[in-house]
Amino acid sequence: MNKENVLKALETLKKESKQRKFKQSVDLIIALKDLDFKKAEHQVDFFITLHHPTGKKVKVCAFVGPELKDEASKVFDSVVLQDDFPKYDKRKAKKLAKNYDFFVAQANIMTRVASTFGRYLGVRGKMPNPKAGCVVPSKGANLKALYDKLQRTIKISAKKVPLIQLRVGTEDMPGEQVADNVLFIYDQLIHHLPNEKHNIKAVYLKLTMSKPVKLDK
Repeated sequence: MNKENVLKALETLKKESKQRKFKQSVDLIIALKDLDFKKAEHQVDFFITLHHPTGKKVKVCAFVGPELKDEASKVFDSVVLQDDFPKYDKRKAKKLAKNYDFFVAQANIMTRVASTFGRYLGVRGKMPNPKAGCVVPSKGANLKALYDKLQRTIKISAKKVPLIQLRVGTEDMPGEQVADNVLFIYDQLIHHLPNEKHNIKAVYLKLTMSKPVKLDK
Protein backbone atom coordinates (compact mmCIF):
# COMPACT_ATOMS: atom_id res chain seq x y z
CA MET A 1 0.00 0.00 0.00
CA ASN A 2 1.33 3.45 -0.84
CA LYS A 3 0.29 7.08 -0.34
CA GLU A 4 -0.58 7.63 -3.99
CA ASN A 5 -3.21 4.88 -3.94
CA VAL A 6 -4.74 6.20 -0.73
CA LEU A 7 -4.94 9.74 -2.08
CA LYS A 8 -6.54 8.45 -5.27
CA ALA A 9 -9.14 6.54 -3.23
CA LEU A 10 -9.94 9.66 -1.22
CA GLU A 11 -10.50 11.66 -4.41
CA THR A 12 -12.79 8.93 -5.74
CA LEU A 13 -14.83 8.98 -2.54
CA LYS A 14 -15.24 12.76 -2.64
CA LYS A 15 -16.29 12.76 -6.29
CA GLU A 16 -18.78 9.93 -5.97
CA SER A 17 -20.30 10.90 -2.62
CA LYS A 18 -23.38 13.12 -2.49
CA GLN A 19 -23.17 16.43 -0.68
CA ARG A 20 -24.36 15.97 2.90
CA LYS A 21 -25.55 18.45 5.51
CA PHE A 22 -22.89 17.22 7.92
CA LYS A 23 -19.16 16.59 7.82
CA GLN A 24 -18.57 12.96 6.90
CA SER A 25 -15.85 10.94 8.55
CA VAL A 26 -13.32 8.87 6.63
CA ASP A 27 -13.23 5.27 7.83
CA LEU A 28 -10.57 2.65 7.26
CA ILE A 29 -11.84 -0.94 7.08
CA ILE A 30 -9.43 -3.87 7.24
CA ALA A 31 -10.62 -7.46 6.78
CA LEU A 32 -8.33 -10.09 8.29
CA LYS A 33 -7.82 -13.76 7.47
CA ASP A 34 -6.19 -16.96 8.73
CA LEU A 35 -6.43 -15.98 12.40
CA ASP A 36 -7.45 -18.23 15.28
CA PHE A 37 -8.70 -15.92 18.02
CA LYS A 38 -8.50 -18.77 20.54
CA LYS A 39 -4.74 -18.19 20.42
CA ALA A 40 -3.65 -15.10 22.34
CA GLU A 41 -0.94 -14.32 19.80
CA HIS A 42 -3.60 -14.04 17.05
CA GLN A 43 -5.67 -11.47 18.94
CA VAL A 44 -5.18 -7.83 18.03
CA ASP A 45 -5.35 -5.32 20.87
CA PHE A 46 -3.04 -2.31 21.06
CA PHE A 47 -2.92 1.48 21.13
CA ILE A 48 -1.19 3.84 18.71
CA THR A 49 -0.82 7.60 18.58
CA LEU A 50 -1.47 9.02 15.13
CA HIS A 51 0.48 11.89 13.63
CA HIS A 52 -2.76 13.78 12.98
CA PRO A 53 -6.11 14.01 14.84
CA THR A 54 -9.05 12.22 13.22
CA GLY A 55 -11.32 15.26 13.44
CA LYS A 56 -13.27 13.93 16.40
CA LYS A 57 -13.03 15.50 19.85
CA VAL A 58 -11.83 12.79 22.24
CA LYS A 59 -13.49 13.15 25.64
CA VAL A 60 -11.34 12.18 28.62
CA CYS A 61 -12.43 11.64 32.23
CA ALA A 62 -10.00 11.34 35.13
CA PHE A 63 -10.30 9.47 38.44
CA VAL A 64 -8.07 11.25 40.95
CA GLY A 65 -7.34 11.79 44.60
CA PRO A 66 -6.70 15.12 46.31
CA GLU A 67 -3.11 15.22 45.01
CA LEU A 68 -4.18 15.76 41.39
CA LYS A 69 -7.55 17.40 41.91
CA ASP A 70 -6.60 20.96 40.94
CA GLU A 71 -4.41 20.15 37.92
CA ALA A 72 -6.78 17.48 36.57
CA SER A 73 -9.74 19.87 36.80
CA LYS A 74 -7.91 22.32 34.52
CA VAL A 75 -7.04 19.69 31.89
CA PHE A 76 -9.65 16.95 31.54
CA ASP A 77 -13.23 17.10 30.30
CA SER A 78 -14.48 15.64 33.58
CA VAL A 79 -12.95 14.67 36.91
CA VAL A 80 -14.30 12.16 39.43
CA LEU A 81 -12.74 12.50 42.87
CA GLN A 82 -11.97 9.43 44.92
CA ASP A 83 -14.18 10.69 47.74
CA ASP A 84 -17.13 10.88 45.33
CA PHE A 85 -16.93 7.24 44.17
CA PRO A 86 -19.74 6.12 46.55
CA LYS A 87 -22.12 8.51 44.72
CA TYR A 88 -21.90 6.43 41.53
CA ASP A 89 -24.63 3.82 41.47
CA LYS A 90 -25.16 1.50 38.50
CA ARG A 91 -27.06 4.09 36.45
CA LYS A 92 -24.54 6.90 36.95
CA ALA A 93 -21.55 4.61 36.38
CA LYS A 94 -22.98 3.27 33.11
CA LYS A 95 -23.72 6.80 31.92
CA LEU A 96 -20.16 7.86 32.73
CA ALA A 97 -18.73 4.89 30.84
CA LYS A 98 -20.83 5.73 27.81
CA ASN A 99 -20.02 9.44 27.68
CA TYR A 100 -16.21 9.35 27.59
CA ASP A 101 -13.69 7.86 25.19
CA PHE A 102 -10.75 7.45 27.57
CA PHE A 103 -10.41 7.23 31.33
CA VAL A 104 -7.29 8.24 33.23
CA ALA A 105 -6.64 7.10 36.80
CA GLN A 106 -4.23 8.06 39.52
CA ALA A 107 -2.12 4.96 40.12
CA ASN A 108 -2.54 4.74 43.88
CA ILE A 109 -6.36 4.59 43.63
CA MET A 110 -6.59 2.08 40.75
CA THR A 111 -7.86 -0.65 43.09
CA ARG A 112 -10.82 1.52 44.07
CA VAL A 113 -11.40 2.55 40.44
CA ALA A 114 -11.54 -1.12 39.45
CA SER A 115 -13.91 -2.10 42.25
CA THR A 116 -16.27 0.83 41.67
CA PHE A 117 -16.24 1.22 37.88
CA GLY A 118 -14.57 -1.91 36.52
CA ARG A 119 -17.74 -3.79 35.58
CA TYR A 120 -18.99 -0.80 33.56
CA LEU A 121 -15.75 0.29 31.92
CA GLY A 122 -14.39 -3.21 31.33
CA VAL A 123 -17.19 -4.35 29.01
CA ARG A 124 -16.57 -1.25 26.87
CA GLY A 125 -12.79 -1.70 26.84
CA LYS A 126 -12.37 1.63 28.64
CA MET A 127 -10.58 0.76 31.87
CA PRO A 128 -7.61 3.10 32.45
CA ASN A 129 -4.83 1.39 30.53
CA PRO A 130 -1.12 1.91 31.31
CA LYS A 131 -0.28 0.98 27.69
CA ALA A 132 -2.06 4.17 26.62
CA GLY A 133 -0.44 6.17 29.41
CA CYS A 134 -3.73 6.38 31.28
CA VAL A 135 -2.46 5.33 34.71
CA VAL A 136 -0.52 8.25 36.16
CA PRO A 137 1.49 8.87 39.34
CA SER A 138 0.18 11.19 42.02
CA LYS A 139 3.15 13.51 41.49
CA GLY A 140 5.13 14.58 38.44
CA ALA A 141 2.65 13.61 35.71
CA ASN A 142 2.25 15.98 32.75
CA LEU A 143 -1.52 15.78 32.44
CA LYS A 144 -1.81 18.36 29.65
CA ALA A 145 0.65 16.43 27.47
CA LEU A 146 -1.29 13.22 28.14
CA TYR A 147 -4.61 14.86 27.24
CA ASP A 148 -3.17 16.19 23.97
CA LYS A 149 -1.72 12.78 23.13
CA LEU A 150 -5.06 11.06 23.73
CA GLN A 151 -6.65 13.35 21.13
CA ARG A 152 -4.58 11.40 18.58
CA THR A 153 -4.65 7.97 20.26
CA ILE A 154 -6.73 5.10 18.93
CA LYS A 155 -7.22 1.51 19.98
CA ILE A 156 -6.86 -1.17 17.32
CA SER A 157 -8.68 -4.33 18.32
CA ALA A 158 -9.84 -7.60 16.79
CA LYS A 159 -10.34 -10.42 19.26
CA LYS A 160 -13.58 -12.05 18.12
CA VAL A 161 -14.38 -10.86 14.59
CA PRO A 162 -11.69 -10.59 11.86
CA LEU A 163 -12.59 -7.03 10.97
CA ILE A 164 -11.23 -3.64 12.02
CA GLN A 165 -13.01 -0.37 11.30
CA LEU A 166 -11.50 2.92 12.42
CA ARG A 167 -12.08 6.61 11.88
CA VAL A 168 -8.98 8.10 10.25
CA GLY A 169 -10.13 11.64 9.41
CA THR A 170 -12.87 13.77 7.92
CA GLU A 171 -13.75 14.60 4.33
CA ASP A 172 -12.47 18.18 4.67
CA MET A 173 -9.07 17.25 6.13
CA PRO A 174 -6.00 17.55 3.90
CA GLY A 175 -5.66 14.31 1.97
CA GLU A 176 -2.00 14.03 2.93
CA GLN A 177 -2.92 13.90 6.62
CA VAL A 178 -5.63 11.29 6.15
CA ALA A 179 -3.30 9.19 4.00
CA ASP A 180 -0.57 9.44 6.62
CA ASN A 181 -2.98 8.15 9.27
CA VAL A 182 -4.05 5.27 7.03
CA LEU A 183 -0.51 4.19 6.20
CA PHE A 184 0.65 4.49 9.81
CA ILE A 185 -2.23 2.33 11.08
CA TYR A 186 -1.62 -0.27 8.38
CA ASP A 187 2.10 -0.42 9.11
CA GLN A 188 1.55 -0.78 12.87
CA LEU A 189 -1.14 -3.41 12.38
CA ILE A 190 0.88 -5.76 10.19
CA HIS A 191 3.62 -5.84 12.81
CA HIS A 192 1.05 -7.10 15.34
CA LEU A 193 -0.16 -9.95 13.12
CA PRO A 194 1.48 -13.39 13.23
CA ASN A 195 2.02 -13.50 9.45
CA GLU A 196 2.03 -9.75 8.85
CA LYS A 197 0.66 -8.80 5.39
CA HIS A 198 -0.43 -12.38 4.74
CA ASN A 199 -3.13 -11.96 7.42
CA ILE A 200 -4.67 -9.02 5.53
CA LYS A 201 -7.60 -10.06 3.36
CA ALA A 202 -8.69 -6.66 2.04
CA VAL A 203 -8.48 -2.94 2.86
CA TYR A 204 -11.14 -0.31 2.14
CA LEU A 205 -11.79 3.39 2.65
CA LYS A 206 -15.27 4.89 2.94
CA LEU A 207 -17.06 8.04 3.96
CA THR A 208 -19.88 7.87 6.50
CA MET A 209 -22.57 7.61 3.82
CA SER A 210 -20.57 6.25 0.87
CA LYS A 211 -19.83 2.85 -0.55
CA PRO A 212 -16.32 1.57 0.26
CA VAL A 213 -13.41 1.88 -2.16
CA LYS A 214 -10.90 -0.96 -2.14
CA LEU A 215 -7.22 -0.17 -1.66
CA ASP A 216 -4.30 -2.14 -3.02
CA LYS A 217 -2.50 -3.91 -0.18
